[in-house]
Amino acid sequence: MSRRCELTGIAVQVGNKVSHSNIKTKTRFLPNLCQVTLISDTLQRAVRLRVAAAALRSVEHRGGLDAFLIKASETELSQGARILKRDIEKKRAETAQAA
Repeated sequence: MSRRCELTGIAVQVGNKVSHSNIKTKTRFLPNLCQVTLISDTLQRAVRLRVAAAALRSVEHRGGLDAFLIKASETELSQGARILKRDIEKKRAETAQAA
């Protein structure tokens, strides 16, 4: 399993730690990933995702998982999140057509 956020695509970054004496040491900066269960209002079920803490704040800000996925681009989502987005779009189209 890669160290990548399934919603925003945030991944490991590589850089240098610089000491007081200006000695540079290679290091990896890991994202703050959390295994969370988010609820999809449209699909009416829970979904487990590996998400960065910053992405959780973005999901809450946009109004939930469904609103976040509808607005997100396909390129930064993981394969599972893409499938979830398509399911939500299908369900929304069905309910709009029935109404």
